[in-house]
Amino acid sequence: MHRHRELCARAVDPLEIAAGLEAQGFTDRTAARYRHRDVFSLAEELYARVPRGHQEPAPLRDAPAPRTPWALAALAPGAAAALLVPALLHLDGAARFAAATAGALGLAGALVLAVRRGPLRAAAPAPAARLWTLWLLAYAVAGDGLLEQVLAGGPDGAWNLHPTPLLGLALAVAPAAWCAHLFAGRARRRIADSRGLADFAAGTRAWLLAAVLLHLAALTALLALTGLTAGALALGLLFLLARLLTVHGHPETAAAALAAACAAEALGLASVLAARLPLPGFDALALPVRTAVDAWGAGALPALVCGAAALGLLAHATGVLTRASAHTTP
Repeated sequence: MHRHRELCARAVDPLEIAAGLEAQGFTDRTAARYRHRDVFSLAEELYARVPRGHQEPAPLRDAPAPRTPWALAALAPGAAAALLVPALLHLDGAARFAAATAGALGLAGALVLAVRRGPLRAAAPAPAARLWTLWLLAYAVAGDGLLEQVLAGGPDGAWNLHPTPLLGLALAVAPAAWCAHLFAGRARRRIADSRGLADFAAGTRAWLLAAVLLHLAALTALLALTGLTAGALALGLLFLLARLLTVHGHPETAAAALAAACAAEALGLASVLAARLPLPGFDALALPVRTAVDAWGAGALPALVCGAAALGLLAHATGVLTRASAHTTP
């Protein structure tokens, strides 16, 4: 009690103490040394014995957050993309460039609005993550066409754009926000209902996987209407997991995964260009990319890269997002 007096004095409920102890390495076995069956029971005694100068707040489930503002913000990227994608498909020349510039700025602003409200809002996001996100979205639109031209000996002039998956990804921001809201709400309820860290982790892991599968189903349906590709599907899953980790206190890990995906896509393009150098052995650099493209098309590169990054984040999230400390109010 003396060692953790500051944590106990500023806690608004026993759950916050339990989460703080768990973040410092406490387990139910550690709590047994203090004659308690689990960390939650130990936290309740510490909360009762350490004086505080404020009243206990009402239970979280009695004061739900209003949904209308963040729900509207989550729909904004889809509305912006619905204006941008037709312009890219049906305009040419200077009109296309002007419309694409204005639409891209509008979409960027809508995405910023969506992640600053509601369940997608993060207390301390990694600044570099915005740059990696823009790269991945740009590659989803123009990367496959550029890779095809590079493999054919180009690029020679403009290359083909594939903007329709961008519309599906933008529309999927709304179901992603709802899935993030579902996961966060269920995890908070699990803290109130659980009587041990293992029990909490098992229940929260199930809700995390349910949220991921629900978003994957919604994303698949939206991409099927706008342009279903394996790369866009993997990218949407990567974005959801990166945002969940950012929201729940792990922005560096999320940014690192996004940066790794960007680096792998850039390396794939660079390897094909480097194979043209008149140096011995350099022609083998393009062999992995050529083999994948010959087998599955130009979309194989983003599908493999983003899919691997998403699986890595999912494995990491099942560990760190099932801790009580990931679901306390900052």
